[in-house]
Amino acid sequence: MEEEILKNKTIDSDLENTIDIFKSLYSVPMNTDVSIRNLFIGGLNRNATAISIKTISDSEKIEEQIIRPLLSNSDSDLTIEDICAAQFLNTHSQIQEILKDINNGNTALFLDGENKAYLFDTVKFHGRSVEKAINEVSLRGPKEAFNEDVAANISLIRKKIRNENLVVESVTISKRSNNELYIVYMKDLVNDKLLKDVKDKLNSLDVNAIQNLSVLEEYIEDSSKSIFPTILSTERPDRTVSFLEDGYIALLMNNSPDSLILPATFWSFYHNPEDHYLRFVFGNFIRLLRFLALLITLFVSAFYIAAINYHVEMIPSDLLLAISATREVIPFPAIIEILLMEIAFELIREAGLRVPNPIGPTIGIVGALILGQAAVDANIVSPLVVIIVALSGLCSFAVGDISLNFSIRLIRFLFIFSAALFGFYGITALFTCGIFYLVSFRSFGVPYLAPMTPKYISSKDTIFRKMLKKELYRPGYLKPQDIEKKKDNS
Repeated sequence: MEEEILKNKTIDSDLENTIDIFKSLYSVPMNTDVSIRNLFIGGLNRNATAISIKTISDSEKIEEQIIRPLLSNSDSDLTIEDICAAQFLNTHSQIQEILKDINNGNTALFLDGENKAYLFDTVKFHGRSVEKAINEVSLRGPKEAFNEDVAANISLIRKKIRNENLVVESVTISKRSNNELYIVYMKDLVNDKLLKDVKDKLNSLDVNAIQNLSVLEEYIEDSSKSIFPTILSTERPDRTVSFLEDGYIALLMNNSPDSLILPATFWSFYHNPEDHYLRFVFGNFIRLLRFLALLITLFVSAFYIAAINYHVEMIPSDLLLAISATREVIPFPAIIEILLMEIAFELIREAGLRVPNPIGPTIGIVGALILGQAAVDANIVSPLVVIIVALSGLCSFAVGDISLNFSIRLIRFLFIFSAALFGFYGITALFTCGIFYLVSFRSFGVPYLAPMTPKYISSKDTIFRKMLKKELYRPGYLKPQDIEKKKDNS
């Protein structure tokens, strides 16, 4: 409570009193990370104090561009902004505002006899450099990926959009940690109502800390408990830029090596940036493969159970005899077989992700080959079940987006149970209910299956993509200010 009262005060013209307040707030001298540098400015005949945080400020810049010019100045007519070479940001008199700047890596300069602080840009956070994308690999597209430095991420976007209409707004989204969020959009394209809704939702947050975008996503998405994602996360600057140029909104944040794109439709998760980097035919070929992989992941295990339990007449006689021969020694019903292998596959996948990289492939080999073969030899599962589960698991990797990948993998279990209970009728009923749900589902007011249903003016980029010169319009469901992307010259 006492600290809150101090933070709401304005600084005193008495330098000593002001510094005592900041020492108290920063727990100096116990807190060794805070630098308090006292100096005498000869030219101005004033005592001064510079406060910064060592680990997030550029100490060389502070020394060369702030401290040294002040100490060497002999002209009494110059102002502080004229003397110091570092970028001058602003002046503040309220302690809370000054603390916010210091906590962001800036340096505050206090002068005896003045009731305001001079803030200089000296930010220097440590982090990794721009590296290759790990989760969204592209063979022909750019290799750059976002990192944890938001300034570098914005730079990567501006490198691709050199336009004055690109706006980067910052907003503080947490009270205690003062985490800054950056809202990026094209002001001549974005739907103003959508932008207002997003800002209102962000401003309504009342939390102590949100450290990265992955945590923020759960706070702002419309349906947190839904199995389907409604906000797209991407680590690729080129993909973010393509969405911005269509009128979408991107969110960036320090400590997050990705951006959030909103709103997002089902097709945003289904698409891959590689689709447009490959030639028209090749791009649609891999989309066809991805669509088949999605269907196989969802249905192959459920179809096996339904056919074995309820619809044996659908299976050719020779194949039925072969299946019966392999299942003769298996003591479990088909659903138990499938569940055992599906859960084992999920465990192997999770273990492979968490172990150190050098032994990850070993886990895969041990799991897929040795464990599968041992389960067949021990008559726990039949060889056909191993093939079905392996096919289903491998096809799930073709769905590149991690959120949609989780959705498909979980829904697969629902289809397995519905097939075990009601056969193909259960699968059909669940699929129909799922379509109804998706049709009624929305992301920030945008229908999830748009533009397929309901129909909107767009480039019709859904299961397959059009020729680039035929992609004439931006997504109509976003209601962008300029719907036309290019002229039809064909």
